[in-house]
Amino acid sequence: MKTNDKKNGCATRKYIEILSDNSALERLAQGKCVEGSIFRDKETGRLTFRAYDRSGKGRRKDRLVCETANGWLKESPQRYKFFCSQKKQLGGRLVRVEMTRELTQAMNTLDTLEIIDFI
Repeated sequence: MKTNDKKNGCATRKYIEILSDNSALERLAQGKCVEGSIFRDKETGRLTFRAYDRSGKGRRKDRLVCETANGWLKESPQRYKFFCSQKKQLGGRLVRVEMTRELTQAMNTLDTLEIIDFI
């Protein structure tokens, strides 16, 4: 980047230090936009650009523990997830009975797995 210095009439150059991997430099060389933050480094006094890391962190898929007639029970690193879906046509009472039955089935499977793990 060139700027004209008004005091002595000569052109001065300002440099920006890029703190990131080569992918940011490659994108800049291709003329593409790179999102990031620019700041003045306190130690060196130079303008510094840090590109944002927009890559996904890569989450592990949930493990299927039990599959019921109308739902499933899955295990993630921190949680157990239970899903159940029933038709409205069954009526409130029957839906409640079916969901309770499926939840009981999933809990029994989970208890069985815990017993197997301790043996």
